[in-house]
Amino acid sequence: MAVSNLTADADVFTSNAYLVTGEQTVLVDVGAMPGVVEAVRERTDVLDAVVLTHQHADHVDQLDAVVDAFAPAVYAYADHEHRTQALADGDAVTIGDETFEAVHTPGHAEDHLAFVSETTLFSGDVVVYEDAAFSGGSFGRTDMPGQSRETLIESIDRLLDSMPDDVAHLYAGHGEPFEGDVRSIVTRAIERAERRDPKYPDE
Repeated sequence: MAVSNLTADADVFTSNAYLVTGEQTVLVDVGAMPGVVEAVRERTDVLDAVVLTHQHADHVDQLDAVVDAFAPAVYAYADHEHRTQALADGDAVTIGDETFEAVHTPGHAEDHLAFVSETTLFSGDVVVYEDAAFSGGSFGRTDMPGQSRETLIESIDRLLDSMPDDVAHLYAGHGEPFEGDVRSIVTRAIERAERRDPKYPDE
């Protein structure tokens, strides 16, 4: 299973958009970078599916363009005009060559899903490896309307319960990927979130 971040060099604010090739060629989030369609075409002629972690604009802005170009199946928790398959907590979805469990992880967004397999975690914005606040394990911001730190903590705890011990690849919605003991990164993220301190000075 090969994973490429199509938006790594974007000059606009965007989520990461991961193209995963294998048995099922899948885009995990589409991002907000103009040109993502061309980036997909440089690597593959077929896009079987788009899997959304959540529907904040930086994760879905280019969905119209991707659907128009490739007509993929679209998997999401919340309703969307392009959704072809609803995902619920505990559902299975094939990404690349692996079967992933969808884990409902609200707090940053009510419709947020993380996806975990035996080896890999696509965490969206619930947990990231590094950001402007923390390195080595951080968590999604919860200071905007409709967000909740308490709910996010509960979600990360549930995510830990769902993760096999040997998960070694973390692909988050922002920042760099991580390879190694992913459980340690998620554990550090929840410890930091549980301090209840503002994540950013102006939060």
